[in-house]
Amino acid sequence: MEAWVRKLVTGCLLTLPVAASAVAASEQAVRVAVIGNSPPMSYVDESGKLTGFNVEMAHALCATMKIRCNLLPTSLDKVVDAVSAGEMDFAVVSLLATPERRKKVLFSKPYYRSLSIWLSKPSIKPGSPRTTVAVVNGSVQAQHAENQGWKTKRVTNHREISTSLVAGDADATVVPMLTAVSLMEKPSLQALGLESTVLSDPLISGDVCISIHPGRPELREQIDAALDEIKRDGRFDRINSQFLPFRLL
Repeated sequence: MEAWVRKLVTGCLLTLPVAASAVAASEQAVRVAVIGNSPPMSYVDESGKLTGFNVEMAHALCATMKIRCNLLPTSLDKVVDAVSAGEMDFAVVSLLATPERRKKVLFSKPYYRSLSIWLSKPSIKPGSPRTTVAVVNGSVQAQHAENQGWKTKRVTNHREISTSLVAGDADATVVPMLTAVSLMEKPSLQALGLESTVLSDPLISGDVCISIHPGRPELREQIDAALDEIKRDGRFDRINSQFLPFRLL
């Protein structure tokens, strides 16, 4: 593991204080929302395949529940409303279970914990004046930036954050820890000498869960049981090792 990754992860960890028969009988595949451009969690690889930590977790969940699923790339700002409206049955997109989101959807038990990271060009601290901060629409980080009164550059996915920083359209960004690790592995961003700061606001850090349509409490029970099995039989660890340079659990 690169030294900067080890330092960042260590700091972050220290900071962290559907009835089966009914689903199987359905002729329709379960609709699962994922994000299409958010490496290492979900992205399209060089062969054109949708993959990533969350994508493979979604496949593992569906296999464990013995249900047929369609994974549908969705922009983050549309996920909660799509699940709430029944356009999606559940979403594996690394959502924090915030009070506002709980009013709209059900949440599974947590499958890992996350922190939010401030990444900036040298000597730019959180809240610095005349700083433009790139944030993803629909994220808790975007809401945090708005609450702080920061000038923002709104983007639709994490790949666009990299483009904004390199082009000079943004001076900093606030992203989940795993996204920060992925961004700082990019040579184009390493050349900018980005500095990282863990943000302490509890509203943008915490338990990451799977969101579920509010009319499907039985599906939540299935997903919770499947998460337990995936962690118990070693599949979670294997998916973790495939996409991430450190352990989530």
